[in-house]
Amino acid sequence: MLLQDISQITSDYQHIYLSPHFDDVVFSCGATILRQRRASQSVLIITVFGGLPSTASLASPFALQLHQEMKLSPEPINVVEERRQEDSNVAACLDVDIFWLDFLDAIYRGKPARYMDSKSLFGDICVEDIHLIGSLNKTLQSVLQQAPQAKYYLPLGIGRHVDHQICSLAGLQLMQSGANVQFYDDLPYALLPQATEKRLHELGGFWYPTYVEIFSFLQGKGDVALCYQSQLSLFGNVLSMREAFEGYHKSLLSSHYSFYERFWILMVS
Repeated sequence: MLLQDISQITSDYQHIYLSPHFDDVVFSCGATILRQRRASQSVLIITVFGGLPSTASLASPFALQLHQEMKLSPEPINVVEERRQEDSNVAACLDVDIFWLDFLDAIYRGKPARYMDSKSLFGDICVEDIHLIGSLNKTLQSVLQQAPQAKYYLPLGIGRHVDHQICSLAGLQLMQSGANVQFYDDLPYALLPQATEKRLHELGGFWYPTYVEIFSFLQGKGDVALCYQSQLSLFGNVLSMREAFEGYHKSLLSSHYSFYERFWILMVS
């Protein structure tokens, strides 16, 4: 079910996932969600940067390049609408509820655009966007009031995509409010060598990893991820995506002979 307002979020939700973009949670945590749904646990996925650009909004050259890679329309509003449809299909496959916040994707923010190439998109958060951390935290505080007992999952920010960093930092603020927060490995960025270690070092503090065994749900994760057809170029093709998932999830615990998704808990003294 697609929620229309924060007031529809109730204390019945046991697990609430924050996804910077429509595909991030499924690529990163899809098997864990399948496991939770198998156990009849209630799940809500909130996509943060799912806002619709104005009909008059024109894509920057960089955004147009990304649209072409996704094989989608050159018009920003059409791209987001198509990605929302993909997300709705995923929600039906997973049997979870979804909620789209109205923050704009980084590639659509600013006139002129604030992020004009991959270097800036995966660099420091633009000064004009720093306020988004507080704005998102304010929204999350409202969600927390509605579902105080839920477990919250946010991206660690591996790879340093600016939207992932904003979500990660807002998640740290949510922790300070007493929420039960875990941070997930951002896929596909966690596939990059040393990317996770670099992010943990950047954040500082002591991070404790926890693992969810997903052997029975790995195939299902790949099947659901196929709903995000526009994002398959991140992996190259369907076979490469499945092989990337399998290889990564098998590598997390080298002393075990199964597959795992990993989450991180910041230990507070």
